[in-house]
Amino acid sequence: MIVKLGEGVLNTPYGRYREVLFYDGQKETIVMILGDVAGHKDVLCRVHSACIYGHYFSSSECDCREQMKAAQKLIQTAGKGVIILLDQEGKGNGHFALMKSTLYKNEGSKQAGAYEKAGFSRDNRDFRCAAKVLKALHVLSVKLITDNPAKTNTLEDHGVSVNGIISTGK
Repeated sequence: MIVKLGEGVLNTPYGRYREVLFYDGQKETIVMILGDVAGHKDVLCRVHSACIYGHYFSSSECDCREQMKAAQKLIQTAGKGVIILLDQEGKGNGHFALMKSTLYKNEGSKQAGAYEKAGFSRDNRDFRCAAKVLKALHVLSVKLITDNPAKTNTLEDHGVSVNGIISTGK
């Protein structure tokens, strides 16, 4: 189940997006849409998880902010696309896990390994809501802006055709 709660306009340096807020019974999902995507194939799509360090604190340890900007630039150039922002801080483990993992990351571990060393899952994110959102928007297929095969697999497993991958350069 996915329910549309509200809609508005969001002006960014990369265009004027339509912002739509969805709710799946547990969490809200913010969706930014540029142009007309309903009934279209190969729509550029970024499924992006919330990141307090990258988006709010401009942490140099995180490239989330740069990934979001890169996605917006690609979508602006294409003239249409969707960004789905999922509330999944710390790869779905929460902000406390992110804080606890910093010690291990500073010692040289990659982020996923740092989560494990801190006692959390390497990646606890769930991308099923993104598939529900794309279906609700009547997007026929996407070109996914990602380096994460789990996003592609989840979307395809839940009925969304992924007709291409555009690397974020991560």
